[in-house]
Amino acid sequence: MILIQNILISEDIFDRKFVCNLKACKGACCWEGDWGAPITEEEKSILVDIRAALDPYLSQASREKIDDEGAYTYYKEPDMYGTPLLPDGSCVYLIRNPAGVAYCGIERAWKDGAIAFQKPISCHLYPIREKELPAVEMTALNYDDWELCAAACTLGKSLQVPVYEFLREAIVRRFGQAFYDELAEVAQDKSNIKNS
Repeated sequence: MILIQNILISEDIFDRKFVCNLKACKGACCWEGDWGAPITEEEKSILVDIRAALDPYLSQASREKIDDEGAYTYYKEPDMYGTPLLPDGSCVYLIRNPAGVAYCGIERAWKDGAIAFQKPISCHLYPIREKELPAVEMTALNYDDWELCAAACTLGKSLQVPVYEFLREAIVRRFGQAFYDELAEVAQDKSNIKNS
């Protein structure tokens, strides 16, 4: 682990290669898994506030689920708030294009200028998972190794794009440009040592 600004970063974030390959996986991370995308306290109120603006971007089933259960839900295991799931396991904010590729309805609304919120930060940061470590007052950033993303790893290797570079926009959004600059500097130092 590497420490930057009180944030512990897994070596995998520097060493692993990753580029989303939607043609291969079709966005399966939006419908696979045991619970919805983790959301922050701030995002809970944002999801409530943007609910009406999302209507044109959601399926009828998703709108009904949100109306019945709310814009977010609590998951006892693993003790977190997250996006609700439809009965088939897909996120209520998921939409599909005619080719069956999943997209985020929240992000589509953001791209159209209908809302100012891009999407939950946990989705934007994936495959990095953020975990608070209250006992030591730190945050840990780990790489989530999911077989579902094998095609993304293959593409990342072929393009030689490390996880932290692929997620530059998300990292800057969450932690700021100064943090990303330090991260990139550490990565460069690691590369220099490896190649010397």
